[in-house]
Amino acid sequence: MQIDDTQYWFDPGDVKYKAPYGAVPSGTSVRFTLRPKRAGSFVRATLTARWEFDADRSTQLSLPWTGLDGEYDLFSADLELGDYVGLIWYSLRLERWDGSGVDTPLYQLTVYDGRESVPGWFGEGVSYQIFPDRFCRLTVPDPAGMVGGRTVHQGWEEEPEYRPDKKGEIRNRDFFGGSLPGVTEKLPYLKALGVETLYFCPIFEAPENHRYGAADYEKIDPMLGTGEDFTRLCQKAHELGMRVMLDGVFNHTAFVSRYFNGDGFYPGPGACQSESSPYRDWFCFQHWPDRYISWWGIYSLPTTNKSSESWLSYITGENGIIRSWLRAGADGWRLDVADELPDSVVHAIHTAARAEKDDAVIIGEVWEDASNKIAYDVRRHHVLGGHCDGVMNYPLRSALIRFLLGGDGAWFQTDMERQRQNYPRWAFYSAMNSLGTHDTLRILTLLGEGSDRKDDTSRDWRAGSRLTPEQRALAARRLRLGSLLLYAFPGSPTLYYGDEAGMEGFEDPFNRRTYPWGREDKAMIAWFTALGKARGELAPLRRGELEWLECRGRTVSFLRRLGAERIVAAVNAGERPAAVELPDGQRLRLEPMEGKLLRWEEERLTELLGA
Repeated sequence: MQIDDTQYWFDPGDVKYKAPYGAVPSGTSVRFTLRPKRAGSFVRATLTARWEFDADRSTQLSLPWTGLDGEYDLFSADLELGDYVGLIWYSLRLERWDGSGVDTPLYQLTVYDGRESVPGWFGEGVSYQIFPDRFCRLTVPDPAGMVGGRTVHQGWEEEPEYRPDKKGEIRNRDFFGGSLPGVTEKLPYLKALGVETLYFCPIFEAPENHRYGAADYEKIDPMLGTGEDFTRLCQKAHELGMRVMLDGVFNHTAFVSRYFNGDGFYPGPGACQSESSPYRDWFCFQHWPDRYISWWGIYSLPTTNKSSESWLSYITGENGIIRSWLRAGADGWRLDVADELPDSVVHAIHTAARAEKDDAVIIGEVWEDASNKIAYDVRRHHVLGGHCDGVMNYPLRSALIRFLLGGDGAWFQTDMERQRQNYPRWAFYSAMNSLGTHDTLRILTLLGEGSDRKDDTSRDWRAGSRLTPEQRALAARRLRLGSLLLYAFPGSPTLYYGDEAGMEGFEDPFNRRTYPWGREDKAMIAWFTALGKARGELAPLRRGELEWLECRGRTVSFLRRLGAERIVAAVNAGERPAAVELPDGQRLRLEPMEGKLLRWEEERLTELLGA
């Protein structure tokens, strides 16, 4: 809040005004200091706070005058948090003798469980997201006898089916036959990319190629292989220093699952076949058996009943799904639509995972700021401890893309600094940071087109569209800049399969084409290999502190510091040369559309990587 154009008296991101920095553990004493100029003639200062998860609690704290710092008055006091965990919303006010005064906006203070301990491995290294059906196949599978009425493409390079069927539905029942043994065969390739975590989209038996509606959580989909194939993959990955993260889709199942059994495929009675079925209360029937709650009204994805004790035990019990697959070799879970799972369920999943493996990690799919997310009228506990260890960082993706497509670097810094202040440090450093996922356009297409083109094109056009040579060259330059920042930023840089090979594509299924083995963009692969090597070898990029340098106009720059070692990431996404001034007075010159990763030793900068 500014008193006038020049006098700034409170900054929640500066420890001179609020200490400690950012989110704090329960039991902390937070010191607030207001620093108005003496010329303002202020005599009183107060802090007003509302404790969101304690409905009857509010605080008005007087900040007495505590001295001078040059021409600035100091008003300071400590806010004691006790064992509270949750959000505190606060504002500050300065007053003169006559009662006139000035107020800050409302700020957020995140208070997380101080007992929480989060494994550090996930956020340090590179993650690689695999859409299993489309990554690598060794043989063409036969779909006979499998759930879902599937078809299989004979040609690996064919276009996925994108047109609706006679009922107007896009059923995603066309498969290409990528498999777990295929992934195992490509582990050396992934190791060369610097990958340390394999994140799989769902691998359990399911009727659709994306497998986001499970038919049987206990079985690997037969097109992908067997439980033994999964364990073998995990063993080989572990030997290469890689971990394995599974996608847990527990909010809903498939209509044709063994639990719902809508088409009678499975021999046992499903929830819609018999009211005495053991799965009857796993679903939310409005009128049994023909009306039930489903995900976003999609009839083929009936929603699970999270208040069912037997369902929760099946997912989180000692021999439940979470623990069984960790026992089989997995190292963590990503929770699909985490906002739609009650906090109590997420906590139970977290507890089960840690009980099986004390370094298991839970990552939530959350598209917004996870510290203050409201879902279904409930403020969520995602990053307050005992729930998600980190979340998918879509805010970072949005900020990076906005910058690459013409936005001001200051906006990027503001967005990311707000997130850093709101998140516990462990959540900020365990974020899954990506430029593309299975739910977004291919990043190369987005950076070349500049938009998703859904409003002015048909699906047929988008199926056949490819970037022009000029668009592709521009997109490649932008992607190199964006990925340099991504790999240098705190959190796990996550690569969506094929982005490193130059794959293009609009929305699903065009962003889920098969990996172009033998037709890769070799220059792009070389670039991502170099980035992966840097992330693996440079300790400050893995766990160093973040310090902002210049972020304005078409430039973004920051450094990562670990002890005396400093690594600088600097990008100029503009069409004119730019310079970044370092705190010691050095000036780093950047040509148009240029990025650099540098080691900063005393007064010397050594370039490690250039985009």
